[in-house]
Amino acid sequence: MAIEDTPEARERYGEELRRLRELAGLTQQELADRAVMSRSLIAHFESGRRRPSLPDAKRLDQALGSGGVLVRFLPAKETWDVGEHFKVARELEQQATEIREFASALVPGMFQTEAYMRAVFQHAVPVKTAEQCDSAVVARLERARLLDNPQSPMVWVLEDEAVLRRPVGGAAVMAEQLWRIVELGQQHRIRAHVLPFRVGAHALGEGSLKLMRFKELPPIAYVEGWKTGKVWEQVSRVEQAFAAYDLALGDALSHQDSLALMRSVAEGFEHEAKSAHRP
Repeated sequence: MAIEDTPEARERYGEELRRLRELAGLTQQELADRAVMSRSLIAHFESGRRRPSLPDAKRLDQALGSGGVLVRFLPAKETWDVGEHFKVARELEQQATEIREFASALVPGMFQTEAYMRAVFQHAVPVKTAEQCDSAVVARLERARLLDNPQSPMVWVLEDEAVLRRPVGGAAVMAEQLWRIVELGQQHRIRAHVLPFRVGAHALGEGSLKLMRFKELPPIAYVEGWKTGKVWEQVSRVEQAFAAYDLALGDALSHQDSLALMRSVAEGFEHEAKSAHRP
């Protein structure tokens, strides 16, 4: 019977990995070298913050000579409908103490309303069935529960002005979506900033970026493109990502000015939606 993938199961798995490593007389770095992976990844596995992939578990078994134990007791993959490329980042997101998002085209998933989500999923390739769309909405709403805690994680959302102006789902959907972000900003649950068009080129102009910090582990960066995503753990690359974010943030509107712009754009969408329903 497969072991359900829960935080407790991952912690137990991590404890067993640590026990086997120490029994073999290896440091995390020595095991990482043998298994051809980073030391920080070993630390994530041992702390229960991340679930090894099947290839990872096989390499760890081989490096430790543990006879397949780490494969047999690997927790089953979770059933949320999340893109394969995003699964590692989603796992880390649940453990982060600080999250910084930059979005160039769409509102980041964690802040999306259900109507906005469905409008996005309607244009997925390949096309999603109604059931697949429902599953994806549930998964994204589950992610948003991170915002239920009023204190942790600390969250910044930096958006290109194009994100505010693109009428995803139509005027009514956009108005609701922008008011949602304004509400989170007014509640001091997030820090919201907009990079206005007048800035022109900026340090994050090449794509979307998510940065995460943790209580005991090194920070990471997650970069994403169409149907692809990559977690960066190399210290120099993560530092560059944080530096680029800081530079772009310096070009952005203040939190209050950003909320004021969102209110203005939301009101414009509301007026457009009302006008469309007039006889």
